[in-house]
Amino acid sequence: MSNKKYDLQSIGTIQRPESGIMLQIAEPFRPGLKQLEHFSHVIVLWWADQEDNDEGRSVVQVRPPYAEDHLTGIFATRSPQRPNPIGMTTCEISRVDEENGIVHIVNIDAFENTPIIDLKGYFPVCDRVKDAHIPDWLDWGIEWLPDEGMGFFEEYEEA
Repeated sequence: MSNKKYDLQSIGTIQRPESGIMLQIAEPFRPGLKQLEHFSHVIVLWWADQEDNDEGRSVVQVRPPYAEDHLTGIFATRSPQRPNPIGMTTCEISRVDEENGIVHIVNIDAFENTPIIDLKGYFPVCDRVKDAHIPDWLDWGIEWLPDEGMGFFEEYEEA
């Protein structure tokens, strides 16, 4: 197996001013926002920089906070502690300001100033699976993401 390294660059950051959550896109990438306002949702790929250290990158098994009685392999979770700390969140778009490089979103499970590494318009035909299944211990009886998000991030804001 090769340990080839790849270069990634941040295209912007996540901002959480009191006025709401936004994706602040760096000037050279702002033309890439063209037509994004026609989507209801965007997939945000972000770098969990607070977990980007040797300890976090060496984690291969965890007890998820939502199922602490289960030891799982890291690839069966969405934990930011992993060999490549890439996070992914599907976010509802409330407004796009292409000129100023701002995408206003409803919610995201990432911290202030978290680097954004990519955005992808959400395509239901490609990004949704008809008969998906998950382990019983993850079945909370929720079929769709609630409009207000899952609330995982709020517990960290209070800490």
